[in-house]
This record gives sequence, structure tokens and C-alpha cells, in this order.
Amino acid sequence: MIEYIKGELTELTPALATIEAAGVGYALNISLYTYSACQRHLPSPNNPHPTPVKLYVYEAIREDSHVLYGFFQKKEREMFELLITVSGVGANTARMMLSGMTVSELCNAISTDNAKLIQSIKGIGKMTAQRIIVDLRDKIVALGIADEIPAGGSVATPVNNAVRDEAVAALTMLGFSPAPTQKVVVQILQEQPSLPVEQVVKLALKQIK
Repeated sequence: MIEYIKGELTELTPALATIEAAGVGYALNISLYTYSACQRHLPSPNNPHPTPVKLYVYEAIREDSHVLYGFFQKKEREMFELLITVSGVGANTARMMLSGMTVSELCNAISTDNAKLIQSIKGIGKMTAQRIIVDLRDKIVALGIADEIPAGGSVATPVNNAVRDEAVAALTMLGFSPAPTQKVVVQILQEQPSLPVEQVVKLALKQIK
């Protein structure tokens, strides 16, 4: 299994990046987000000696093909891997979704049941959007992909991640679902950022429905 490839970025298009590492050129399918992040690693008159690029890899191995997908951030790869577990979402569709929305935007759409926003991505119909929300709502929290899930779709204010994670873990152990639990915990910490874990849990118990 290839975890990541690090080397010289020799070619770059909005859909494909070629990285040379140890004399081998690896062609990786990429999203528009990764394309934008990779651009500063290309040689240019102002940057004749760019730093090596590092892309996290997902391998799609089939009988008739071996395709590599590259991601500038590990969380983008994690979201990609979650998306392709949903019925009706293949690797190319998942890559298109991550080209149309950032990971945080997609997490926000999933956590707030915003199926219409997900449907705005080419190739995603109503039923598929609903399956993505139902299948992934809890998983994006459990795997830590959704760092801050904004309440009501608003822009998230940074919170104490350690307190947030401990409070969500405690409430999950008590039997509450991770996604709505995290929304409540984040909202509490945005309003009262200095609260200790036990106080956050007590307040959350009164608010979680």
C-alpha cells in the first residue's frame, strides 16, 4: 500500500499531477483543491527551485487497471474514502465532489442535512445526496474529519479542540449520536470558550435532542 508520494512535481493539470520520485514518474488523479495547492510547487521564473510536493495516495486496483488518486491533505483523502463507500458514488464522482466543495464545506452540508447544496455538484441526484448525508453524518465526526461543524450553517468560530473532543467522546459513550452531539458542544464552546469539559457535558445533556 502506498501511503504518500513525495518528489518533484513535473507536470500539473486541473485533473492530473505527475510526481517524479526515485526516477519513477507517478501520475495521480487530483481534485481542483489539490491542483491549486500544488501550483506553488511548480518551477517558475520566480520560483526556479520549488520544494518537493507530497501527495497522500489512494490506490484503486482493479483487474484491468491500477489508478492512483492524490490528495494534498490527509483529510481530503479520508473524505474521498468515505464518499466512495456510499452506494452510487464512485471514485470519479467523489473527486468531482471534492473539486466542487472543500472538505469543510462538504462536512457542513452533511451535518446540516443540506441535500440541495450537495445536489448542486454535477452528477449528484436527490437520492444520492440523501444517502451521503445518512451514511456519513456520524462517520465524519467519529473519524475527526469535521474539526468544527458550524451550528445552523454559519461560519465556525475556533473552539478548544481538546475540550471539544473530550466532551464529544464522553457524550458518545453515554449513547448519544456523534454528529448532533458535536454540533451542540461546538455551539456551547463558541458561547463560553473557557468552560471545562465537565461543564460542557452537563450543558450538552440539557440541549441534545
